[in-house]
Amino acid sequence: MCSAARVRACAGGLPSACSPAHTSVPHLAAPPSTSTAAATTRSGAVLADLLPAARHRYAVDTALVLGGAALTGIAAQIAVPVPGSPVPVTGQTFAALLVGTALGARRGFLALAVYTLVGMAGMPWFSDGSSGPGGASFGYVLGMLLAATVVGSLARRGGDRSVPRTAGTMVLGSVIIYAVGVPYLAVAADLSLSAALAAGLTPFLIGDALKAALAMGLLPVSWKLVGRQD
Repeated sequence: MCSAARVRACAGGLPSACSPAHTSVPHLAAPPSTSTAAATTRSGAVLADLLPAARHRYAVDTALVLGGAALTGIAAQIAVPVPGSPVPVTGQTFAALLVGTALGARRGFLALAVYTLVGMAGMPWFSDGSSGPGGASFGYVLGMLLAATVVGSLARRGGDRSVPRTAGTMVLGSVIIYAVGVPYLAVAADLSLSAALAAGLTPFLIGDALKAALAMGLLPVSWKLVGRQD
């Protein structure tokens, strides 16, 4: 009901007093566009996160972990002996870094843990069909376990989205592998540190550069293709 003052104001012909009170309407924000939502989804994600698995996440994660372990074991069979070194050139390190980057830290660690434990149990899928702990090159396997975790963490922060970032991620992963593998080689083969470097690092630098170049092309291109599909 109108107050007595308002009735008198209306009677006096004041239109502002007679008009209904202004009611503010809250502004409703427009829903985010599909492209914006997709960009938000990709932020902090790794390539494996983009698989459509909302209802079967556990099954997909299990398949990715087992697939990553199998890929590493298959790549380890691509082995080229190095004269004067007990460690061959293999595709194993590239596979381990690729698995870690594509799956992320948690799944990458689990994939390499499965690879390591199953190989220690007797599965002949370490380099050159070997198995079991204690070999001269076993330190590199342990290094890959740590490296896959680190590069997976970097990938979740965008470490595989561009060529320069991918290069840095691959280099850091390789450094971690050698930081564990070379000292282990020195102890297992009773070598001096300089001899272990000559046998377990120097012969592999060119191959590692080629593997890094392959990853620098593969991973950023994969993200670009995903972006075109959004």
